[in-house]
Amino acid sequence: MGTLWFNGSIYTMIKEGDRVEALFSEKGVIVDTGSLAYIRQAYAGNISREIDLKGQTMLPGLVDSHLHLVGHGERLLRLDLSLMEARDAILSALKEKCAGTPAGKWIVAEGWNENEWTDPDLILRDELDAISTEHPIVLKRICRHALVVNSSALLAADIKEEAEEPAGGVICRYPDGRLNGLFKESQAQNLILDSLPGIDQDYIEAALSEAIQDAHKLGLTGGHTEDLHYYNGFVPTYEAFKSVIEDKGMAFRANLLVHHEALEDMLAAGGRYQEGTQYIKFDSMKIFTDGSLGGHTALLSEPYADQSGTNGVAIFTEAELRHWVQKARQADMPIAAHAIGDLAFEYVLNAIEALPPKDGLHDRLIHAQIVRPELLERAVKLPVIFDIQPGFVPSDFPWVEEKVPAKLLASSYAWKTYLNMGITCAGGSDAPIEPLNPILGIHAAVTRAKIDGDDAGYGLAERLTVFEAFSLYTKGSAAAIGQEKRRGMIFKGYDADFTVFDLDVFAVKPDDLLTAQAVMTVIDDRIMYDENNSCKTSHRNAE
Repeated sequence: MGTLWFNGSIYTMIKEGDRVEALFSEKGVIVDTGSLAYIRQAYAGNISREIDLKGQTMLPGLVDSHLHLVGHGERLLRLDLSLMEARDAILSALKEKCAGTPAGKWIVAEGWNENEWTDPDLILRDELDAISTEHPIVLKRICRHALVVNSSALLAADIKEEAEEPAGGVICRYPDGRLNGLFKESQAQNLILDSLPGIDQDYIEAALSEAIQDAHKLGLTGGHTEDLHYYNGFVPTYEAFKSVIEDKGMAFRANLLVHHEALEDMLAAGGRYQEGTQYIKFDSMKIFTDGSLGGHTALLSEPYADQSGTNGVAIFTEAELRHWVQKARQADMPIAAHAIGDLAFEYVLNAIEALPPKDGLHDRLIHAQIVRPELLERAVKLPVIFDIQPGFVPSDFPWVEEKVPAKLLASSYAWKTYLNMGITCAGGSDAPIEPLNPILGIHAAVTRAKIDGDDAGYGLAERLTVFEAFSLYTKGSAAAIGQEKRRGMIFKGYDADFTVFDLDVFAVKPDDLLTAQAVMTVIDDRIMYDENNSCKTSHRNAE
């Protein structure tokens, strides 16, 4: 027995403007689509539930192609700095937080971005010490490629003044040689993060529950998430995913990117690419090749325009990178390489050309922001998908123009160019780096402008159509995990995953997209979110 969905604008995403009047789904699969009269007649004996969409808009389920689900949940649970546009506001919030927190307890805050402050001077160790030496304080930058701590946190992590800088990481100092509390990239940040208390399964489950509940409200039916290395290792994190999604019934299609340092643990536990549970599957091996533009650690082929002494950080040498790619190939896995800078992008292409994936698999280049034209010509010949974050355009401009050499920036953030060249692109948020709401990413792809800014936008020639933008989060996300023949469209045999909006997203002006609200989220034919029963449900006996 199955479900009849009708009386709405049902966009299939097969091609632009393609709609059907009704569809019938059963046992988590779309059985058929067509006119309402046809569906009623053809499946009269099997319809046990009818969903009246009441004129609202149904799409294939939206999927975020790149996020950190546990991290998003942490952000919801912790002090959020991302909307604070002045360093004084952050310092004031920290004072208030410390005043209400018992001495000795850690204070962890998320999301500072000095590029949005009126005074861009960083908050460092001495200023944090002035707020409290009784609480270990950790402030994570919005990109999560940098954090700053106070002396109490250094003491708790047993980090001495003479601490040596790890390969691939940066430990920053004051001019007098003292540690200034700023740590960049995971190899350095983990010296602090490994000492954080309370990272147990209950903690991870609480964060996951918050994150998935938020995802459902935003219309997301799934996400490609990278979490398995950061929360006491592979086993506790994977068990938390299974507990929340499978055992507690919070259905969400989670494709788990496997951090390269978690690969052996996954294999030892019997995990394999595209295997797992009903809703949780292991995906590509995640490799970081560089850092972030904001932290001057994204690896460029030329020095930064505002810091001529550096061109970024190579997390691995080219030989080391190929070693990890070879590890992925031995496990029959594609790779998902974080590459923001053009030189990091080049290193990844070199590795893929030398060690291509198994036939039928696609590697993905995550972010693909600073890219030289000749690198695109190489990429289009390879089995690669670009995993882009449209929300980075309004977030990174105009400050990125001061950091990245102009001739490199000219061919970067070039989403339309990528699509025109035939490169498949998937769309994500990189939450908690950017807000999880897919509508914000779609609006950014279409307008390339800030929500509340006066500017006309950045690189307007690279704007996408609304159809192209939604395709990033439907067909593109499906292709990134090799599921383009069962997800991303409303079509016979495809999974019954749907997102329902309160307005027709293809019939409004671009700025009016921001008013669109997800009112129903359906996963595997199960309604996981329904805002005030916005769609009328009726049940009836089989005829």
